[in-house]
Amino acid sequence: MEALSNNLLVAVTFAYLLASVGYLAGWIIKKAPVLGLAASVLSWSALAAHTAAIILRWLASYEIGADHAPFSNLFESLVFFGWTLALIYLIIELRTKLRPIGAFAMPLAFFAMLYALKLDPAIKPLLPALKSNWLIAHVITCFLGYAGFGVSAALSLMYLVTGKGQSPEDRRFLVLDELIYQNVVVGFILLTAGIVTGSIWANSAWGTYWSWDPKETWSLITWLVYAALLHSRYMRGWQGARVAVFSLVGFVCVLFTYFGVNLLLSGLHSYAR
Repeated sequence: MEALSNNLLVAVTFAYLLASVGYLAGWIIKKAPVLGLAASVLSWSALAAHTAAIILRWLASYEIGADHAPFSNLFESLVFFGWTLALIYLIIELRTKLRPIGAFAMPLAFFAMLYALKLDPAIKPLLPALKSNWLIAHVITCFLGYAGFGVSAALSLMYLVTGKGQSPEDRRFLVLDELIYQNVVVGFILLTAGIVTGSIWANSAWGTYWSWDPKETWSLITWLVYAALLHSRYMRGWQGARVAVFSLVGFVCVLFTYFGVNLLLSGLHSYAR
């Protein structure tokens, strides 16, 4: 089952790449909407295969006696991150029918999976600190939050790339602005839940709710950046390009929280490498 899961993940990675190209081609070649439709069908098929691969990996861990959900190391978290990015984008596409967004959002899922393929995919036993029922809740909430921020960043990039010379009152840009805001709100709520569940887990594992570990510190910095974005939106009426730029800055913080801390700094979360 583990080998089948790994093979599926390779296929999913290239499917996300093809879907990204299809969305881009459909956006550029306005007279060929079938390209965007094909990319959408491919993306949904890839997401289904991605889901199957995660389930198979989960079952394989029990088959070999590792007995844990597939969220315990950098490889597994990247695979799950790619899944959440694709899922959130496709939900937005289903709601809005705006397939050109896929040209900016689906590459994120592809790059997450591409990075995962460079890592060791072997299923390994959990470290003692990770053996907790809080593992699934913490990882799922954090990565769904990260994915919300990632899709918001993709929408922000699209807004900035396509909005030059356009009126901010254009309906399309009003929709993009609202989608950026909605994804930030969803991401912020889920990141908050992830920090809370992580604190409870930390207390049971290490005897303290907060230890200013680098991952904890950067999670708080990321939370504060997005809190400032929401404050600026609510209290000062920020929208459009300013919010888009703010969203991109926030996602840079997300990337450092996830990759920079794991790869450059040492701490209680070093097990994630």
